[in-house]
Amino acid sequence: MKLRWGICSAGKICNDFVSALSSLPSEDHTVVAIASRSKEKAETFAEEHKIPVSYEGYEALAQDANVDIVYIGSLNHTHLPLCKLFLSHNKNVLCEKPLGLNPREVQEMISLAKEKDVFFMEGWWTRFFPVSVKLREILAEGRIGEVKTINASFGFPCSGVERLLNKEGGGGALLDLGVYCVQMAIMVCGGQEPTSYSTKGFLLNSGVDDTSVTVITFPNNAIATLTCSLSAQLQNNLEIRGTKGHIKVPAPFWSPTKLEVSLQECTGTSSNVEQRTEIIEYPLPKSDKKFNFVNSVGLRYEAECVRQCLMKGHKECPIISHKESLLVAEILTKARHDLGYHLAEDKE
Repeated sequence: MKLRWGICSAGKICNDFVSALSSLPSEDHTVVAIASRSKEKAETFAEEHKIPVSYEGYEALAQDANVDIVYIGSLNHTHLPLCKLFLSHNKNVLCEKPLGLNPREVQEMISLAKEKDVFFMEGWWTRFFPVSVKLREILAEGRIGEVKTINASFGFPCSGVERLLNKEGGGGALLDLGVYCVQMAIMVCGGQEPTSYSTKGFLLNSGVDDTSVTVITFPNNAIATLTCSLSAQLQNNLEIRGTKGHIKVPAPFWSPTKLEVSLQECTGTSSNVEQRTEIIEYPLPKSDKKFNFVNSVGLRYEAECVRQCLMKGHKECPIISHKESLLVAEILTKARHDLGYHLAEDKE
């Protein structure tokens, strides 16, 4: 099955997604159209990536019968109206994170997707990297025992990135960076609903969150400590500690190529414990395309999983369920509110 993609927006992440698609077999994936608010940007994008059709505005893309699925890589606050547009035209949709600004928006999209009986997924690309596949396998086998702590951080100085500082656009560290930490903690704990979650931190003058720590507890007695920041360079890794060992996914954990698995071995007494560490690496495919973000060629794994889902007739991906997208939206919204970051969309 050849999947025919339509691309919504001509920004940096859309560039990377299309470039990543080019690393997959052309008989499996092709980009047939690009749409942007700007005619000039759409035409430039189309010319650069050799896309046959470009549209000014998004309505024409929604009506294009040659498009099987639309990839949405626009700004956070536009996800709801754009998802509704394409879903209403019975298009399958892959939308970048965060899917919505709050649970109400996410539920509205999910309900429409179910009504139209089309495929709909949030773009947590991290979950499809071979490292993440291996991580789920190791956890399922119980190799590190019962998970007790999860620590993740994602932060870098980005005062010059205007969209992250824009409150009206749904900016801030939590919605842009923290979403990666939260969804990975949920994944590590097998999709369980937390027993509690709370956030402490600080806002910037623009009203968006700057630096914060979110603590989540789970029914299996695991606790996650998740830190994100728009001001500080953090370690940007993921560490999972269990009763028999621990796993580290080094930076960048959101687009990983390596994991370190350390298992404990008792050698006689309870105080005499040796540790054996295995390093597992999954190099990314080579590409001569231009990318804006680290390891973005890895978007290919997400795209291929979408194709597999559609071939099997799935309306949601088993690796990223609608239920999990809704749960993460609930956690992120409470985190924002804990800090005093409220959006007009929260009151609707």
